[in-house]
Amino acid sequence: MSLMFASPVVTPTVGSFTFSSRRRSNYIVMSAVRSNSTSLCPVLTKFQKDCATPTPYLREVANAIANDMRAGLAVDGGGDLEMILTYVDALPSGNEEGLFYALDLGGTNFRVRSVQLGGREERVVATESEQISIPHKLMVGTSEELFGFIATKLASFVAKEKPGRFRLEQGKKREIGFTFSFPVKQTSIDSGTLIKWTKGFNVSGMEGKNVVACLNEAMEARGLDMRVSALVNDGVGTLAGARYWDEDVMVGVILGTGTNACYVEQKHAIPKLQSKSSSGITIINTEWGGFSKILPWTIFDREMDEKSLNPGEHLYEKMISGMYLGEIVRRVLLQMCETTDLFGQFVPVKLSTPFALRTEHLCKIQEDNTDDLQIVGSVLYDNLELEATNLEARRRVVELCDTVVKRGGRLAGAGVVALLEKIEEDTKRMSSGKRTVVAMDGALYEKYPQYREYMQDVLVELLGHKLASYVAIKHTKDVSGLGAALLAATNSIY
Repeated sequence: MSLMFASPVVTPTVGSFTFSSRRRSNYIVMSAVRSNSTSLCPVLTKFQKDCATPTPYLREVANAIANDMRAGLAVDGGGDLEMILTYVDALPSGNEEGLFYALDLGGTNFRVRSVQLGGREERVVATESEQISIPHKLMVGTSEELFGFIATKLASFVAKEKPGRFRLEQGKKREIGFTFSFPVKQTSIDSGTLIKWTKGFNVSGMEGKNVVACLNEAMEARGLDMRVSALVNDGVGTLAGARYWDEDVMVGVILGTGTNACYVEQKHAIPKLQSKSSSGITIINTEWGGFSKILPWTIFDREMDEKSLNPGEHLYEKMISGMYLGEIVRRVLLQMCETTDLFGQFVPVKLSTPFALRTEHLCKIQEDNTDDLQIVGSVLYDNLELEATNLEARRRVVELCDTVVKRGGRLAGAGVVALLEKIEEDTKRMSSGKRTVVAMDGALYEKYPQYREYMQDVLVELLGHKLASYVAIKHTKDVSGLGAALLAATNSIY
């Protein structure tokens, strides 16, 4: 399998770990009964046992995900996975020509991109992009204010185009692929109603409204001759953008702060399409983060879930995505600190602060190859004020990080296998020796080598060496914008 590896992590300068009386106020003295043996850490031992993901268990997970996929394809709400119809029935071929745009709205910034396509020979002739910050007042204002702001910035972007680089055919409107990364009930390739705002947005008067109509109206009100041709999410954009360069791409996976996956499905395998055309292919947005069956849930996962913004939801995402791995480690580490003297007699207040430890810190810990694990000590001290001067304590922290990351990577691998086996049911691609490509994007996949390796191992374990040899995992960084523009092209009204 082809895997793209991130550049080495730059390790921080190691500071002093000597306890200082000046910092004593930031610690809590524990009076609970502790284990005074550094060779025993029952909290970690039990956690490792509870997190185990042996191959037979992962086979059950992959089967359960695949069963939920089939249930979701049969009827809306049939299983944990929503299996949303994207109405993307035509994928980029490489023959696309003309000027198209992508607009990505999914956070505190939005990005606009122009792409001049030159057909199979020239491919991407020219591209330009701009990232624009959204004022907070617009994130909680009215729909007219938000989309009016976006349309104004789009008009400014178009006005700066260099005529020699970008060329719109006479008589044609500019067409956009709109990546809208909020929960939407899609009703066609170019329409969808907002289910709810997330990520700090709370724009009034929008729920149940067609988000494409809101943007089209704002552009028209400003005299901007543009229209949305395709409404997509970032997973679909990643699959489409990767497919443009490689026709064997069948799956798009996002593994970053959050996670999602989409794949190419045969229409005849989707019972809920009913009277709609049952020939050809379409992309299904799985929303796989919502999977919740037979997961290796521990008391720490349960406590974190209870304190989350969406308790009881997205349990798979909370085990495999970058937002949560560091928090699980912190919660286990806190209990280890409270019940043993592995880290001394004091529990730093910072260790009780939710999300004080991030996934990037775990990566630094696991990449420490110094004899005395100095970088581990530095990360613990700098981020948690934890005085882990004892080499045994540092080793236990490395073990803990590895346990959480191994569980996450292996569970993600089981999800990828479920997608590949669902595709295999109807196409027999791998068994006939045909290459199948999984396009991956997201900082967790890009920057965490150990996570990637654990995920890759599972593909071989569950598929076997022969079938796995026909699977390629490709890191396709930032292709979702290109994918959105390409989907505007493949769904052009002209």
